[in-house]
Amino acid sequence: MTIVLLATDSDELFRSVDAALATDEVEVQRITEGANVVPTIQAIQPDFVLLDMQIGNMGGVAACIAVRQEEGAQRLDERPIALLLDRKDDIFIAQQAKADGWLVKPLDSLRLRKLFSTLSDGGNLYEQLAAT
Repeated sequence: MTIVLLATDSDELFRSVDAALATDEVEVQRITEGANVVPTIQAIQPDFVLLDMQIGNMGGVAACIAVRQEEGAQRLDERPIALLLDRKDDIFIAQQAKADGWLVKPLDSLRLRKLFSTLSDGGNLYEQLAAT
């Protein structure tokens, strides 16, 4: 079973991601606080992490940086991390967070599945990077 950890406080976003990615082989688990990303990764060892740009008081960029720091200190195994950006202007800070990929909202199932597939296969997908 492949586990996708989605950090978002948006019910609508959760429903969209779950509908796009969940199958008999893929389970989407959700948390609603950015501060819970690292402890949840430690607890459930997801295969893929998807972070919403705005998650309560700790957004996706800060959560991504925290995960990358834990990986660098070898307290977490490396795994693909993607950000769901609110707008193209967020691309610069997504680059600073060292995410493996990102999509700019609004989202659709095809783009979500392509992101998941590409990153799960060890690739990167940086949507609209050329537009910056």
